[in-house]
Amino acid sequence: MARVALRAAKEQARARGDAAKQKKQARRGGGLRSGARADGRDPLPLGAAINRLISERGWETPAAVGGVMGRWPQIVGPDLARHCVPVSYSEGPGDASTPDKDRVLTVQCDSTAWATQLRLLAPQLVARLNEDLGHGTVRLISVRGPGGGPRRYGSLRAPGSKGPGDTYG
Repeated sequence: MARVALRAAKEQARARGDAAKQKKQARRGGGLRSGARADGRDPLPLGAAINRLISERGWETPAAVGGVMGRWPQIVGPDLARHCVPVSYSEGPGDASTPDKDRVLTVQCDSTAWATQLRLLAPQLVARLNEDLGHGTVRLISVRGPGGGPRRYGSLRAPGSKGPGDTYG
């Protein structure tokens, strides 16, 4: 009987102590306080904070592709990098035949000759990019030729002028 009464008294004292502790913390304006062990409120190194933000927001693929655009000369080689520049990366919804998304890297070339060269190298380049970024990150490379100026229509054209059929360079 005495043991039961002692145990009940200890439980009541513990409950009063917990309630007093909670009141004290509420008056101080804080709940949990930082202690000796790490928790979610501790400062992080910048790289870890950025990696956490990228993974929370689901930006892994765009960040990886942005890194590829920065390392373009190392990936394709200096000759091709001088004449072909990555412009954009897009993830389309895909079509009925392919349930996956269409992941397209668009590359702008400064002449039609380099655009043709890049079109021939596109399968190897897609394989190299997927090896670097992860399988299926890039499915297609869209190659753009040089951007021509506005077309001039009419019969009065100067002989030798550059037009849509020229190589622009």
